[in-house]
Amino acid sequence: MTAHSPDLNVARRALELERSALDTADVLVVGGGITGVGAALDAASRGLRVVLLEAEDLAFGTSRFSSKLVHGGLRYLATGDVATATESALERHLLMSTIAPHLIRPLGQLLPFSPAVSGRQRIAGVAGMTMGDLLRMRARTSRRVLPRPHLVSSHRALELAPGLEGAGLRGGMLSFDGQLVDDARLVVTVARTAAALGARILTRVRALEIRGDGVTAEDALTGERVEFAARSVINATGVWAGQLDGSIRVRPSRGTHIVLDAADLGHPTVAVTIPHEGSISRYVFALPQHHDRVIVGLTDEDAPGPVPRVPEPTEPELAFLLTTLNRVMSTPIRREQVRGAFAGLRPLIDTGALSTADISRRHLVALSDQGFVTVLGGKLTTYRRMAEDAVDLAIGTRAISAPPSRTRSLRLVDGRLPPRAEPLVEGLALDRAEVEFAVRSEGALSADDVLDRRTRIGLVAEDRSRAEHAVDTVVRETLAQLA
Repeated sequence: MTAHSPDLNVARRALELERSALDTADVLVVGGGITGVGAALDAASRGLRVVLLEAEDLAFGTSRFSSKLVHGGLRYLATGDVATATESALERHLLMSTIAPHLIRPLGQLLPFSPAVSGRQRIAGVAGMTMGDLLRMRARTSRRVLPRPHLVSSHRALELAPGLEGAGLRGGMLSFDGQLVDDARLVVTVARTAAALGARILTRVRALEIRGDGVTAEDALTGERVEFAARSVINATGVWAGQLDGSIRVRPSRGTHIVLDAADLGHPTVAVTIPHEGSISRYVFALPQHHDRVIVGLTDEDAPGPVPRVPEPTEPELAFLLTTLNRVMSTPIRREQVRGAFAGLRPLIDTGALSTADISRRHLVALSDQGFVTVLGGKLTTYRRMAEDAVDLAIGTRAISAPPSRTRSLRLVDGRLPPRAEPLVEGLALDRAEVEFAVRSEGALSADDVLDRRTRIGLVAEDRSRAEHAVDTVVRETLAQLA
């Protein structure tokens, strides 16, 4: 297999866009979220000619709005969906042990035995975490990767999460899961790995019509209409999948997070796991992040109607998250302490369930009437399996000869950066080299790409505003050098 550079940039985009319009791809993927780039990597690793089209930027949609966890499916166990939990645990094992150990770290998750957590919820939580460890064992994940869950004292619970209310605290249960450095960075890294294997990753190219043998698209940078020929096509557009495949019924569910300063919660070193009031299967998590932030989420609300370009959190959702969090905190977090908020739309398959919370997170891979494959549903943790299933169906339907998937043992490329220099903006962990790397090697074409999908500074509007001018200047200078 011919080696290629993993670097994605405007110069490579122009060259590969021109070539892709003249060639016939073996597999053409529409959608640059985690499932789409996963499909591109899967197909490219089999030696197939691959083109990926993304209307906006990599990770523009749902993939950047997750809880940033690679998890073993504890919630699925709580709802009796053992198959999904088992699949999640296996895929977590592959990601943490082989595919992306450089992008994932073990994260403690503490269920506090606070007065607000009922005895029934404690029993259910301990049982679920114990069963989750059995799934870890079944997936053969080492205890060096994910330690055994265990009970902790009140003193230890407060060391791990100092913001907890100490009065009435009776210790807690500590389990472990995987936490991504960042979900958008995972998408970009998978895309770069696919590019290193020859896949053509074309952002700002919007599919207008897809067929079994190709795509009619528009170059968003020039407005030019482009025809792409392909032997097989995969629709991996998430919540927009139904707009390209009329046979698919998508029922979006909005998941909202809020962003807090870690100092307001006492700088927790574990995720605090808080059951919804009266529930033994739904939780809110306060998850420590880099840059001294904590994200708290998430909600699960029906989101009917037209799919927005970028979903917006609602005030009732923010209030719900704060209310749930404050049930176990010593000092209530006020609305004005919320530094930012974001929402993503889960691309769920409409099963007619009364609530989106009751819809299975199993994925669907189906052949459309027009002859292309649509892949929908699933979770970020299971993207690799979704991609494998989609490529298997696409090439099998079109009788394209290729070896089996090899992504179970394929490590993602490293995204190494030089040591940090002086920050571009005082008080923000971002220097010029990181912005240049985003443009030269990670496909960023604008300041928005850098702020919102390469560094996540944009999660806090105030920080975004402070950094925007400096980042835009470096982006423009670097693009000019690549032209």
